[in-house]
Amino acid sequence: MLLEIDKVQKSYPGGRPVLRDVSLTLDHGQTLALTGESGSGKSTLLNLASALDSFDGGEITLDGTAMSQLDDRGRAALRRDKVSLVFQQFNLIPSLTVAQNLSFHARLSGREDQSWTKQLAERLGLSDLMTRYPENLSGGQQQRVAIGRAVAARPKLLLADEPTGNLDETASTNVLDLMLSLVADTGAALLLVTHSQDIAARLDRHAHLARGHVA
Repeated sequence: MLLEIDKVQKSYPGGRPVLRDVSLTLDHGQTLALTGESGSGKSTLLNLASALDSFDGGEITLDGTAMSQLDDRGRAALRRDKVSLVFQQFNLIPSLTVAQNLSFHARLSGREDQSWTKQLAERLGLSDLMTRYPENLSGGQQQRVAIGRAVAARPKLLLADEPTGNLDETASTNVLDLMLSLVADTGAALLLVTHSQDIAARLDRHAHLARGHVA
């Protein structure tokens, strides 16, 4: 099993619980949609699964490594080597070109492959935009760069927070098609947060968060 989330608990500052004994598993190559109302803890769970935040109880194990046993340096190494994220707000580096953004995570992880990056650019329709900066791209183009950057590092686990939330229906379908195709090609597991039942139905499995519990 690649990702095991076992009875994880997390509270906001002040003690208000957001996750209560949440358990999920995700195997290598699987795709899992996570749905739930706003404020149900979906993004919080992604932050915990990516070792961006710490949890209050339970355990999260990624590729055999228990996160509760890691210090800040260990969590940073885990993110660098095994996890990639696609954020709803893209989080591209404004001072870098499309080409540089695409290769950024792969370079950090020591897995930069120029031929793979070129292939990604072609499949994502970015080949003619490689010298542009994020401010000169449309929202859909920025989202495709964000997906390419995440996949370029060939992570074991890809986490995506509402990756099509800012796109229209046609663009959303195209982006999801590309993401699922790229995930299948790399063998990565995908945990995707979405409000769309149509998107959730296209993934292998579906979990729903409600009041801090998985329903």
